[in-house]
Amino acid sequence: MIHKFIWPLLTRRGPYVVRPQTVRFFTTGTSYFARAGLNTNRSFLMNLFGGKLQTAELFPYPEPLNEEQKDYARALVDPVHRFFTEVNDAVRNDETSNVNSKTVDALWDLGLLSVYVPPELGGLGLCNVQSVLMAEISGGYDLSLSLMIGAHKSIGTKGILLFGTEQQKQKYLPMLSTGRVFGAFALTEPGTGSDAASVKTKAVLSPDRKHYIMNGSKLWISGGGLADIFTTFAQVETVDPQTGEKRNKMTAFIVERSFGGVTTGPPEDKMGLKCSVTNELFLDDVKVPLENVLGEVGSGFKIAVNILNSGRYGLGAMLSGTMKTCIEKAAEHVTNRVQFQRNLIEFENVQEKLAMMATYHYVAQSLTYMVSGNMDKGSVDFHLEAAVSKVFCTEAAWYVCDEAIQLLGGNGFMKAGGLERFLRDIRVFRIFEGANDVLRMFIALTGIQHAGKDLRELQKAFGNPFGNFGVILAEGSKRLGRKVGVGGTDIGPFVAGELQNAAKQCAESMDVFSKTVESLLLKHGKGITERQFQLARVADCAIDIYAMVSILSRASRAVRLSLPSANQEVLMTQIWCKEASNRVQRNVHRIDSVAFNEHYRRMAVVAKTISERQGVAHQNPLEVN
Repeated sequence: MIHKFIWPLLTRRGPYVVRPQTVRFFTTGTSYFARAGLNTNRSFLMNLFGGKLQTAELFPYPEPLNEEQKDYARALVDPVHRFFTEVNDAVRNDETSNVNSKTVDALWDLGLLSVYVPPELGGLGLCNVQSVLMAEISGGYDLSLSLMIGAHKSIGTKGILLFGTEQQKQKYLPMLSTGRVFGAFALTEPGTGSDAASVKTKAVLSPDRKHYIMNGSKLWISGGGLADIFTTFAQVETVDPQTGEKRNKMTAFIVERSFGGVTTGPPEDKMGLKCSVTNELFLDDVKVPLENVLGEVGSGFKIAVNILNSGRYGLGAMLSGTMKTCIEKAAEHVTNRVQFQRNLIEFENVQEKLAMMATYHYVAQSLTYMVSGNMDKGSVDFHLEAAVSKVFCTEAAWYVCDEAIQLLGGNGFMKAGGLERFLRDIRVFRIFEGANDVLRMFIALTGIQHAGKDLRELQKAFGNPFGNFGVILAEGSKRLGRKVGVGGTDIGPFVAGELQNAAKQCAESMDVFSKTVESLLLKHGKGITERQFQLARVADCAIDIYAMVSILSRASRAVRLSLPSANQEVLMTQIWCKEASNRVQRNVHRIDSVAFNEHYRRMAVVAKTISERQGVAHQNPLEVN
């Protein structure tokens, strides 16, 4: 219930009305305005940084598909499995660094290269959750081919789907589906890497104002050698109509190879993902028609970020399938392998590995369907959640595959087992579509920036205490509660009875996390951007907390529906929440600890010395001065 002294402020007309965008009520830990259905940010993570519990996109676990959509997805399952078992040859693809034409034709026939394109334009018209199921299947067989598919159907096509005009969609989407023309996403450049906004490629308006003349080069373009249509980004000079100031603004373009001046280099020789070709793209005086600007001039960075955000869950989907296969191979081996007169599964250290591998897979799969499900339900506030899912799933896949190889021993190290190929293919997932180190900074700084806005609103409220009594009371009560250890977050009402202790561990992690974020803001202000040792731990806390709430929601669904796997899901959720809450406490200690701040200072000194010497600065024990 809303406090009786606060309610009049909500309904009062006049100079002392409390503004909806600033007042927040923590009667149950949830924003009053969120519960009232008014306009608010619905992201769980964004609100978590500000000390608020936003459950709109957590509980219940999202189930966006109706029965017809479920049937449509199920109808595709068997044909996709048959393609990967009867048509595709993952070993041959890896050995030859190529996919033969028969396999590519079968992909087009099956529709896997045009899953998002609407049926009226030649595609399958799948939603995000339906496409996740397809990507899971493919990732369990052949990650390299899965990436070739993903580079085209997702980032190679999504720009036109999300930002294209009706004319652009009508022209290009049939080409990218029934026309059997590959698309690619061309953003990265030799000197930019993760600093996407600083691309050097330029597009200059032609004298007749009918074309842009584009010059530059792009690096590591997935599917670049196959593609004939590129979503490409370049700097365009703009003039402020009021000040006359000239500025370069990144702009998105649809570029066809047929425009002329578009060439690609030879395929890169890579550690893994061999059959998914990666090429450099060269743009020499390419004439791009005005009507091929994607979105508005100057909106290129926003478009690039949105394309990447909307596709990141797809990486988790592929890797979920990979992890499943790794676990199956490990389970078969430890069940049948006999050592010291006992099956391997009878040893506790083997049990621990297998249980944690399955738990990591459960979390990764839960995150993938949580993010894609909310997107299908209309979420627009999923950017932090998408980044978290990308970081977690890519690191979980490496862990699971590595542990599977460990359990198989020498057999795991042999090519014939298939895990060696998976391990090589998995490694780059932590680098592309946003390197995980950069995404950790994105997660931490985006969330902290949002929390900082809340604190500024509180400062404004104190400047007008009579007009903002509600916000002061609510925020002050929250902060006081943190200090004395009462009135903490409670997610118990959303969670199954068997998971109440796990829910408590998660809620305690949320409270200590929010307190830590607030403390960092108050202590460092804008200087927080340079505290990257602390920011990395902030991001890790956020990742662990979102993983906890996601599986608490999914496991509660399993209990509610009495699913056959409900007991197993409850056990894995309990395991994860215990492990993750302990990590949160450790990371918070590292953030707050004077001793660890000195520890980080030592690391900085060591790293700078190594950089200056271009290698290790210590001598070999046998070296003589």
